[in-house]
Amino acid sequence: MQIISDIPVLREQRREWQASAKVIAFVPTMGNLHQGHLNLVREAKKHADIVVVSIFVNPMQFGPDEDLDAYPRTLNDDAAKLEALDVSVLFVPKVSDIYARGLEQQTFVEVPGISYMICGASRPGHFRGVATIVCKLFNMVQPNLAFFGEKDFQQLQVIKAMVTDLSMNLQVIGVATTRESDGLAMSSRNQYLNAEQRALAPILYEQLTMIASAIEQGRRDFSMLVSLGKQHLAELGFNPDYIEIRNAENLLPPGHEDTQLVILAAAFLGKTRLIDNIQIQL
Repeated sequence: MQIISDIPVLREQRREWQASAKVIAFVPTMGNLHQGHLNLVREAKKHADIVVVSIFVNPMQFGPDEDLDAYPRTLNDDAAKLEALDVSVLFVPKVSDIYARGLEQQTFVEVPGISYMICGASRPGHFRGVATIVCKLFNMVQPNLAFFGEKDFQQLQVIKAMVTDLSMNLQVIGVATTRESDGLAMSSRNQYLNAEQRALAPILYEQLTMIASAIEQGRRDFSMLVSLGKQHLAELGFNPDYIEIRNAENLLPPGHEDTQLVILAAAFLGKTRLIDNIQIQL
């Protein structure tokens, strides 16, 4: 496995792959890799000759009160995990190369509408930061395929919209959420939970499962289901941010004829913000 930090070196390697007609898959990450990330890599390897993984903790997507400085950085451990999976290249760009003129002067990419709702309403500017860094990384790596986890469902839809709107020549593929044995969606932020919070955390997914089951059985009083779900979480010690039932394709409130729905939720346990979702096919 090559470890590349310089953009020109990556581009030169990319030209060699292109000359050999290699299919390139890309998995962008912020590091601190867990089995969810590694499953993205495993899926990418099924579809491509070359797999590139990036690790970059992106300051542009963190809000002023969020955990940029505290975000775990475990490069050596991450590299060992990726080498064991026979990844072709680990790309570790420097902040000074990514944002050479500083964040205040940085040209940005923003996907309208979908970026401002749900998580975007709770975290203003977050999806601008996501879209900008993913666009830049796509320009550097120039992959044929890119793989993202469905746990970050809204992020996945933002990136798909960006790729379509900007006529990018690549396919974005979502990969099912990897869960712990008790149902908790794997996340780098789970390590912030203390023992008591970790025991409670799977209830978020259980609550989404209950709402999904009610909808599949014919209930359409969505606002009541959401209200009861948030109340139940609050009673158990969560601080719910939102529970939303949306059209799975455009994340708008569902109409009567919609058959593909997604239930999205975010809730705090202490200072740790957990997110999760369940998709429903009616």
